[in-house]
Amino acid sequence: MDKKSLSEALKKLKSEKKRKFSQSVDLIITLQDLNLKNPEDQLDFFLTLHHDTGKKIKVCALVGPETREEAKAACDETVLADNFAQYDKKKTRRLAKTHNFFIAQANIMAKVATTFGRVLGPQGKMPNPKAGCIVPPKASLKPIVERLQKTVRITAKKSPVVQVKIGTEDQPEENIIDNALTAYNQVIQHLPKERNNIKGAYLKFTMTKPVKL
Repeated sequence: MDKKSLSEALKKLKSEKKRKFSQSVDLIITLQDLNLKNPEDQLDFFLTLHHDTGKKIKVCALVGPETREEAKAACDETVLADNFAQYDKKKTRRLAKTHNFFIAQANIMAKVATTFGRVLGPQGKMPNPKAGCIVPPKASLKPIVERLQKTVRITAKKSPVVQVKIGTEDQPEENIIDNALTAYNQVIQHLPKERNNIKGAYLKFTMTKPVKL
């Protein structure tokens, strides 16, 4: 996979029927010679791309009063620890549906887990230290929220396939290509046999069939 093959794939995808919305661009990587029952062969990591993926990433802060003002200034929604009791499953599901990432204050993580874990956990949205989403009191949240706008989660736990959004069709081609190469190279670095574990790579838009790279 290189810049030329990615550029040709994008041209082919853009020549297909135009939709009434800006389609997402997904990179699909198929894997081989892995035993996904073995945790060491599984993939699960966060990657900060060089460019955003063309969609606003919504972030919710779960914090104590000392981080309230910082959270309100930087995040799309803020839930204070004193108000956690108001969040039943239904209300928590609404939060999960409308936000991509959750930032939590480290010293109240036990309360966060008790209140939100049953809903956020199965959806893979619990505040995750690997994504830098567990912070100390009074932490500066603006840089974290800005970084999350370019952050994607790459996983392959049950099936030997990685599918990750790298942009939208109306973004500059060079940004999409750069994001694709960044994701591809990082996947290689996280595999036990590196490039030998790669079976194939494809590019697709939301409503198209994949194009082999």
